[in-house]
Amino acid sequence: MNKIKLTAGEREALVKKIQRYFQEELDQEIEQFPAEFLLQFFTEEIGAYFYNRGLLDAQAVLEKRLDSIGEAIDELRQPVDY
Repeated sequence: MNKIKLTAGEREALVKKIQRYFQEELDQEIEQFPAEFLLQFFTEEIGAYFYNRGLLDAQAVLEKRLDSIGEAIDELRQPVDY
């Protein structure tokens, strides 16, 4: 499996969210470097669970749409005698 890769902008935004969480919820300040390490840990150790859940959700949506397309095609069928 490919590693989850974040853009620099995504990493920056997530690091800020981690820092804000520590400040607001834990009343602790976490510097950028430790927050980046924490993000790296989450990405490498936990990220695959969220990634896989996203794939399953996307697959469910696609299957639902394909069922809908199949039904629409069935409605277009013309009656024939065999």
